Amino acid sequence: MGDFEFALVFYHRGSELRPELQKFRLGIQKSHEAIINCIGSPSSVKLKNKEDLCFVSRQAESKKAEEKLQIKLSKDQKSTKKQEPARSQKTERQLLGELYADKAYLEKLLKDEDLMKSITKQGVKVQDVVLGGIAYLDRRAEFWQQQKPIYARVRERKLRQQRWIREKKPKPAEVARYIVKSMEDIDMLLTGDCPEESCKKAERVLKTIQGWSEDEVPNKKELIGNLHSCIGNAQFEMGQMEAALKSHKMDLEFARQNDLPDVVSRALDNIGRVYARIGKFQQAIDAWEEKIPLAKSSLEKTWLFHEVGRCYLELGKAEEAQNYGEKSLQSALEEGDAEWQLHASVLLAQAQEKLKDYHSAITNFEKALEKAKLVHSDAAQKAIIAALDDVSRSFIEDLKEKEREAEAHALQDFSGENAEDDSSGGRESEQSSENQGGENEDAENEKEPENEREELSEPDGKEEGEEERSKPEEEEEESERKEEGSERGEEEIGEDEKEQFAFLSG
Repeated sequence: MGDFEFALVFYHRGSELRPELQKFRLGIQKSHEAIINCIGSPSSVKLKNKEDLCFVSRQAESKKAEEKLQIKLSKDQKSTKKQEPARSQKTERQLLGELYADKAYLEKLLKDEDLMKSITKQGVKVQDVVLGGIAYLDRRAEFWQQQKPIYARVRERKLRQQRWIREKKPKPAEVARYIVKSMEDIDMLLTGDCPEESCKKAERVLKTIQGWSEDEVPNKKELIGNLHSCIGNAQFEMGQMEAALKSHKMDLEFARQNDLPDVVSRALDNIGRVYARIGKFQQAIDAWEEKIPLAKSSLEKTWLFHEVGRCYLELGKAEEAQNYGEKSLQSALEEGDAEWQLHASVLLAQAQEKLKDYHSAITNFEKALEKAKLVHSDAAQKAIIAALDDVSRSFIEDLKEKEREAEAHALQDFSGENAEDDSSGGRESEQSSENQGGENEDAENEKEPENEREELSEPDGKEEGEEERSKPEEEEEESERKEEGSERGEEEIGEDEKEQFAFLSG
């Protein structure tokens, strides 16, 4: 018996003693398979009793072996052709490997009877050549089956796959270099006006990192969130707002699941920018106000307060915009950033202009103009000067409206005084007429002469003339009073206008 047979015997003994062990059953299976691979299936072996059964010496066996080798090739080939293959097609494929295709080709040629009857230039039949090739491949298959059985090949294949997987795993240094280089390329493409290439690169890197384990990439979760953010930024630059919003929301959800506050802050920032771009200012305000407690620096707060105030201004809520503008300016002053002081002053002035607080708006626009000169921004200077002119005109128109309202109010008061004067004049005329009636009665009662009547009538005529003269004099006095009041109002209005123009020019 060979080693496989002895192994099978001992595995059976062990299985009888310890039937619960899986190793004995596995060993029986492997030994049985090895024996079949070596000698073939029992159904293919036929025992023939042609000679007497006796012990033959080794020399006789060697002689018989030599005689068998000297048998003609044609007889050997014909016998191999008649015999059925003991191995299955799958086993032969595993044993021969790449040569299995050659054997299949030769077997296919045997089916061509005309070809098999033909003879080569050397006088050899094609059939003999084909059968010789098939016989050679069968002998090689038997040899390889004895050298490496199927179960050994399977085990070797598994070991080779494990070694290949182990070798395929990148080293930590290579992983770090790959990630750093990929992130730099993504940022460079995004800043270089190539958002499409940046998005494709980020998607490829994301797929690669998702296939690695956390042992290979310690900060895998943070990297995945960062790549989602890069994809969203690229989509934002391409104008794909819905896709960008979806990517940033995935980044936010991933950050909240893994408790990453920095990533949450970044995702809220990006979501607010997307909402502001598509005109959903209230959703942008909600996202940025949620981010405010996560802001770490005064500069970041300055930007947040400014953007929230700008959204409130777009919604027509000037008071809220003014409050956030003041907060933004305060944070910019704490940080000492002149550029953000410029932006905050402009926002504050625009909000005050909406509230018709023109005096404060002009003051803040002048401060913003100084900051624009400090940062050497010509475009900002031109825009601020134009805005300052608009506010000044609005301020002057507002002053004129107030002056007109003051004049109208003064005229109403003056007309009321004239009505009182007219009523008092009517009372005096009534009293004078009563006095005249009494004098006439006295004259009739006394029955004075006609001369005396004439003398009395002359003073009466004088009194009537004086009464007639008193009426135009009163009208002249009223007109003089009106002129004096208007001159005083004009003097007061002129002084106010001079003060306002002096302030604007200063």
